[in-house]
Amino acid sequence: MKYSLGEIAKALGATVHGDETLVVTGVNEPAACGSDQLAMAIKPEFAEKLADGQAQAAMMWDGADWRAFGLKAAIVAPRPRFAMAGLSGMMDPGQGYGSGIHPSAVVDPSAKIGANVAIGPLAVIGPEAVIGDNSVIGPHCQVGWNARLGAGAVLHSGVKIGARVKIGDRFIAQPGAAIGGDGFSFVTPEPSGVEKARESLGAEGATDAQQWARIHSLGGVTIGNDVEIGANSCIDRGTVRDTFIGNGVKFDNLVQIGHNVVVEDDCLICAQTGVAGSSKIGRGTVLGGQTGISDNLNIGENVITGGGTVVLSNIPAGRVMLGYPAMKMETHIEVYKGLRRLPRLFRDVSLLRKSVSNGESNT
Repeated sequence: MKYSLGEIAKALGATVHGDETLVVTGVNEPAACGSDQLAMAIKPEFAEKLADGQAQAAMMWDGADWRAFGLKAAIVAPRPRFAMAGLSGMMDPGQGYGSGIHPSAVVDPSAKIGANVAIGPLAVIGPEAVIGDNSVIGPHCQVGWNARLGAGAVLHSGVKIGARVKIGDRFIAQPGAAIGGDGFSFVTPEPSGVEKARESLGAEGATDAQQWARIHSLGGVTIGNDVEIGANSCIDRGTVRDTFIGNGVKFDNLVQIGHNVVVEDDCLICAQTGVAGSSKIGRGTVLGGQTGISDNLNIGENVITGGGTVVLSNIPAGRVMLGYPAMKMETHIEVYKGLRRLPRLFRDVSLLRKSVSNGESNT
């Protein structure tokens, strides 16, 4: 891929300073940058490494003195990291998937395959499935019975889409993602120890072991437009209604979404997060890595949880939460500071007791 700096700036809505005809073939970190690459010197501390590489041009922050770094040109954007989103798209060489339907792929005769669809080796497209135009189905993928996949989808290797799953346009699933597996729903003939413990807040648990009966997942999964699912992430189908993922939601790797969960538009869910069944995540919420959301909770819009937060109760809109159990971040920090002071407090109390005790013995 070859682009002039002028072409890049026009595509990104950025500004070129210096020689806009300079052509680059890729991007790199400043210290490792070749003479035909664009250095990602988007912060002053990154730009300090330009002297270690051979870059002639760099993407920099607004107001950067690019000449002072010996560059021939610079692309300047008010928000360079946002500009990187467009730049990385231009420079992405893709995964090398072929075109057309590979001879080893199995496509059911009743499936509807759109225009310009690529289906890779050993992929399986089930009965009555629909694949939208310009989609790419990577090797070893499976799209189940009566599943719907919108236009411009990309399923990387090993993705599994279950029966009756409905997905919108421009969907991206990283390797190993599984959408539409059965929910984790089991019940005992009599109230289980878990139910008793929950009702009594731990005062009562199980008395006798009971067998678990499966509750089948009759619902499916509905996913909106512009959703991305990370590697080995899983979304369970609903028990009766569909599990729902809104438009623009982005999942990191190893995310688990339980049955009947609702994730509203534009949420960002980081790695190893788990959302238990029937909880609702409000629009624009960000769940930090290893966040745990208990079942049947309502998380308001624009909530942010820090890494490792465990949510056991509802959260109102706009809160920033941290800790186990989750509490306001500023409260958690105060609690943590107090916890760190405890050893010193215990030593002070011990010394005070000795002092009082010695005073009594002297009298």
